[in-house]
Amino acid sequence: MAISQKEKAVCILSGGMDSTLVSYLAKNDGYEIVAVHFNYGQRTQQKELKSFRDICKALKVKEKYEIDIPFFKDIGASALTDETLDIPITGIEKGVPITYVPFRNGIFLSIATAIAEKEGAKVLFIGVVEEDSSGYPDCSDTFINMIQKAMNQGTKKETKLEIITPLVHLTKKDIVKKSIKLKVPLKLTWSCYANEKKACGVCDSCRLRLKGFKLAKAKDPIKYKIKKKKK
Repeated sequence: MAISQKEKAVCILSGGMDSTLVSYLAKNDGYEIVAVHFNYGQRTQQKELKSFRDICKALKVKEKYEIDIPFFKDIGASALTDETLDIPITGIEKGVPITYVPFRNGIFLSIATAIAEKEGAKVLFIGVVEEDSSGYPDCSDTFINMIQKAMNQGTKKETKLEIITPLVHLTKKDIVKKSIKLKVPLKLTWSCYANEKKACGVCDSCRLRLKGFKLAKAKDPIKYKIKKKKK
């Protein structure tokens, strides 16, 4: 059942396929979206920011936040923020990959919680995917449940925030199919870790995205630098 348009939902929106679908799901549920985007010194920062702005326009978002958190580059330890480290192109890594940004989602959620409390929002949407992700520990259902408890412990009693993760147990195939069904503008989204003009087609994120489209028997609307040869 749809809720009143006056009720706000904070949506963490990177500009990627997952977070875009989540934002559309929130809108379809009747929420007024407060979109939050983070510039954290990632290689594709400008492209992701453009995607965020384009998606907000498509969603007709009235209220959005663009938060700069450059300290991630000072911390390093991730190929996304430290350009002395190479983005893996040999396939999806086992375990926690070098593209993992230390506690990124925990920090994102903490900042989004402050925004939600200010805005009087009771729900916070994030597009984490546990089953078909790159193996990031801060994308798990267990992590989300535990940080939600901490968030509510550290905010006003009347805040009572709920983190909603509608994609957490879906696969990329499911996400592609659901996005197409809801007419999500996937051409505006960006997933590549390495490039800003044409997606590389070989990093973890590109491989997962391409695999999702292939299994969903759909065509990805964005352009790739490297395409698999037809057999």
